[in-house]
Amino acid sequence: MNARAGRLRQADVDPDPLVQFRRWYEEAGTAGVRAPQAMALATATGDGAPSLRMVLLKGADERGFAFYTGYVSRKASELDSNPRAALLFYWDPLGRQVRIEGSVERVSADESDAYFATRPRGAQLAATASRQSSILANREEIDSRVAQLDSDHAVREVPRPEHWGGYRLVPDTYEFWQHREDRLHDRLRYRRADGEWAIERLSP
Repeated sequence: MNARAGRLRQADVDPDPLVQFRRWYEEAGTAGVRAPQAMALATATGDGAPSLRMVLLKGADERGFAFYTGYVSRKASELDSNPRAALLFYWDPLGRQVRIEGSVERVSADESDAYFATRPRGAQLAATASRQSSILANREEIDSRVAQLDSDHAVREVPRPEHWGGYRLVPDTYEFWQHREDRLHDRLRYRRADGEWAIERLSP
């Protein structure tokens, strides 16, 4: 029997999708999934042109799912014009994926400051030096910026730059997907309905 195959029954899942997500997230870590916090983030321009990239989950609570990036990046530009997005977690050893869709908002400056302070110095310098997604003349250009910033902040902490911070996706749907044989996968979708979460089984 395929070790990735399992069953996903509505009777076994938590009525709260965040609780169910945390359960699966912890099981992915226990199973040895490398970087279970890695997630694909899909955004789109105001006229609907999509783009996709991998980012890291930095917090999941009742407020939503937080990640951090440059505010001048392509994803930030798209979120400014179209503040909706989708997330995808894929944990292959367990044969599981979770899709989450919703609206996106910036986290507070205080929250971004607090997270930035926990980052390694090298990551702080990189975030400060980079105007994410802008065109560079060559690799030396960004390396030179980092070296200059490292020198400028040799005896003091690196402050969070205004062009870098957090976003939070506020879910309105979750989908939990479990691999099964013969492509008859289990799919359960949580959807907000009148302030509550309704659970629906979707065809594989």
